[in-house]
Amino acid sequence: MATAINSMRFDSLLSTNHKLYNMKIKVRNMTSNAGNNVPNQFVINTPKGKYFQSYQSIIAFKPYHGKTQLDESTWDYSNTTSKYRRQFLNEHIHETRAKIESGEYKLTNLN
Repeated sequence: MATAINSMRFDSLLSTNHKLYNMKIKVRNMTSNAGNNVPNQFVINTPKGKYFQSYQSIIAFKPYHGKTQLDESTWDYSNTTSKYRRQFLNEHIHETRAKIESGEYKLTNLN
């Protein structure tokens, strides 16, 4: 009896989260100026927007609709993270800081 109930819960969970299983998510390495894949620096494309991940941390999220979000603790963590964040956002640090100040970018917990 317990197995049938657990199986029913699992089937219900699958049908409830059907959209999760149909999401098209693509992960790719960022590339260096020479065109080589850079280890540990990723762009993750989802139906809702693009993420920049450095090692195990999400650094930024650019939704297709809405404000760009930066992780409040890791957005400016290291030289390497900053280099590829600049590439992801296509802007220099002073532009990113101005957008944070103006409220165009939101600092939040992405991890």
